[in-house]
Amino acid sequence: MTVQPRTVAILVSNPALSSILGMVLAATPSLRVRPFESLLALSTYMRLAPVDLIVADLDGDGTGADLVAQALRSDKRVDSPHFQIIALAGAVTGETRTAARRAGIDEVMVKPMSPRYLLERVLARLHRSPVRSIRQGLPRHHGMNNVVPLFGPSRDPDPVH
Repeated sequence: MTVQPRTVAILVSNPALSSILGMVLAATPSLRVRPFESLLALSTYMRLAPVDLIVADLDGDGTGADLVAQALRSDKRVDSPHFQIIALAGAVTGETRTAARRAGIDEVMVKPMSPRYLLERVLARLHRSPVRSIRQGLPRHHGMNNVVPLFGPSRDPDPVH
């Protein structure tokens, strides 16, 4: 089986930070980086394609990483619920820890941080999770009525659903 690149989504409110993080992560051939400007755009993408890891800003304007994590982990339409979240925070307080833990955030990094350090943490996190094969990474259609089978019903005893 061929192993496809791991997908990392970036959702931070500062466009300059998003650009820098995207540039550093995209320099790694084993990563496919997808920057997003809103939770809606990210959740729509995740309904169609799996994301392995999300980098989100805990200090975001109304879309902090804790809210992003809660929304995506509770969304039944997300293609693959097995994703990790690294949150970026200006400071780690007791309240921040509680919000991150409650939301299911895997790791919190304090800003400012070296983009290379973020790359190291992303690669370490992805190394811990299982690698998807191309067959496992195919989008699922969740019984949508707009999917038309071109070659009749599947005869595969183990179809991708």
